[in-house]
Amino acid sequence: MDLTIISTFRCNSRCQMCYIWKNPTDPKEEVTLETLAKLPAGFDNLNISGGEPTLRKDLADMVDLLHPKARIIEISSNGLHPERLLPIIKKHPKIKVRFSLEGDATTSDCIRGEKDGYATKVAGLRMLQEAGGQDLGFAFVIQDENVAQLVRTYELARSMGFELATSTLHNAWQFYKNDNYFYERVAVARQVEGLITAMLKSNKPKNWFRAYLNLGLIEKILGHPRLIRCSAGTDFAFIDPWSDVWACNVRSDLPLGNLARQSWSEIMASDAAKNSVAKVHACQQNCWMVTTARTAMRSTLVPQAPKMGPLIWVLKNKLKVELGRAICFDQYIDYSNVAPTPRVQRTSFLNEKQKARLVRGRETVDARYPLKEFMNN
Repeated sequence: MDLTIISTFRCNSRCQMCYIWKNPTDPKEEVTLETLAKLPAGFDNLNISGGEPTLRKDLADMVDLLHPKARIIEISSNGLHPERLLPIIKKHPKIKVRFSLEGDATTSDCIRGEKDGYATKVAGLRMLQEAGGQDLGFAFVIQDENVAQLVRTYELARSMGFELATSTLHNAWQFYKNDNYFYERVAVARQVEGLITAMLKSNKPKNWFRAYLNLGLIEKILGHPRLIRCSAGTDFAFIDPWSDVWACNVRSDLPLGNLARQSWSEIMASDAAKNSVAKVHACQQNCWMVTTARTAMRSTLVPQAPKMGPLIWVLKNKLKVELGRAICFDQYIDYSNVAPTPRVQRTSFLNEKQKARLVRGRETVDARYPLKEFMNN
């Protein structure tokens, strides 16, 4: 099982596709190390996320606590404070670190509302690399404003010895957004084809399967159903800053329990968990993120291996590119079927002076997550 710990909603980025920075949590109310100590060992990928996890003063202690509990520990960061990760990487060089990067300096800084963010991230990841970091990379959110730079960003990452993780626009309680929509679905989707081909040309099997993951992103961008059904609440879960455990980070009607008040085994065996998993089985949304796609692609018999469908697709199309043949994406994707989408303009906050407002004492789910409808089709 994969687990994401959303350690805080505090964030020093001001992204146009995520308003978590407008809804910071009170540090005194955030999930504690004592609560996280209740987690059992045996997780596969355990991601410490946010908000921005480097704003937690106890991040290094959190990593030490969680490190024995998972095969892979990951930190998803905006990369604006790489120096805070330096001692962690020196102690745990195999920890996976991803810095958010949305294209070149002008584009990334504009989308993320960060002054000199690009330069800080690139220099910071190099610093962690020089310190011995072994699994470092960038994370790219595909959207109309940056998709033309997708392949170039992948090649930049490769040239520096880094990985590139991709996701795309989503609506979710974690992002405090329910109006993330593409302006031109087909145009964005077609650009992703270039990344898929580039990844299949690489010599790294990990990139071949990332190519399949990006095929799923094309389906999501066009508003199609998922390539593989979701297994939220069974193969992955999320813990929010208030210690509430959720089947996923999109729908706020899929609670599993609360780690501060219950043990992990009590949560997973609870009626709340069973009810939420039943809702997941009927869910029609296409939330194709790294966590939700990676777990869906895994074999149920051998978790470290892929399902047969993704495996066959990868082998077939890897052979094609090796033979110098083009992949016929229209064979897999129905571009004539494009979901209608409203036009909601995204606004850069790079030069805006808008500040976040801390609201203390949000005791209920309704108070914490006032948006109720999150559509991802």
